[in-house]
Amino acid sequence: MAGELVVLVNPAARGGRSLRLLDPVVRRLKEGGRPVSVIVGTSAQDALERACTAVAEGPEALVAFGGDGLVHLAVQAVAGTDVPLGIIPAGTGNDLAGAFGIPRKDPLAAAAIVAGGAVRTVDAGTIGEEWFAGVVACGFDSKVNERANGMTRPAGMAKYLLATLQELRSFAPIPFRLTVDGGEPFEQEAMMVAVGNTHSYGAGMRVCPGAEPDDGLLDVLIVGPLPTGAFLRAFPRVYRGTHLGHPAITLRRARTVTIEAPDVVAYADGERVAALPLTCAIHPGALHVIAPGRSSPPGSGHA
Repeated sequence: MAGELVVLVNPAARGGRSLRLLDPVVRRLKEGGRPVSVIVGTSAQDALERACTAVAEGPEALVAFGGDGLVHLAVQAVAGTDVPLGIIPAGTGNDLAGAFGIPRKDPLAAAAIVAGGAVRTVDAGTIGEEWFAGVVACGFDSKVNERANGMTRPAGMAKYLLATLQELRSFAPIPFRLTVDGGEPFEQEAMMVAVGNTHSYGAGMRVCPGAEPDDGLLDVLIVGPLPTGAFLRAFPRVYRGTHLGHPAITLRRARTVTIEAPDVVAYADGERVAALPLTCAIHPGALHVIAPGRSSPPGSGHA
């Protein structure tokens, strides 16, 4: 019989509407007699502690049933271990699921992938002791997140759209100082800096369209100063990943990047992490994800 799957659940995903899918997902995972247990934490810290305890017991996989925030939490428990991460997308954006070829809007199809057991060895990043799997946002986008998190309505993505419009009214380019791979620091005013292990965030914005989660590098995207009108005209291109040709945008690839700026809070995988300054570093092969395609055993990642 296959090993145990431990399902970590965010009961608040999509305002609780996703919970109706939990029972059919668990039934799908149990097909063939596989044991499945469910963890529901009373808080993020409680959920993380329960997940770490479960991972220490060596299950076949830890499965995140929720959105990118819950996947980020699950990554804290499994990164650097041999326990694979399964993803059942049940949130609003589900960008991390999409980055690994998992259907973003079909939890039962994602459960079938988890049950199939194909393991892909990929990279993960760190900010201090915190892991991230996707994109780190610093600047305009993180300020929008800060503003949206202080709003009680409207719900869902409409809140982020309103926060974006409100932030644009007072936003000014930020004086950043960056150090890439231990080189000489350089200063640049910018709208934002994004550091990507995977390509998208914010429900499909392909901010780092060329980022690959298994190349041993981070994509560092810098959006230079733009007037509000020019920024709004360029912004839709991020959904197609065609913004890299814009003259205000530059891209570097690095193993480490230190970012400094006043009054900026960084978000990783959509979760609030810390105020700048901070250093992002890539760790090749630190994460194992159950995804479509051919399996690669834990420990097979590049050096």
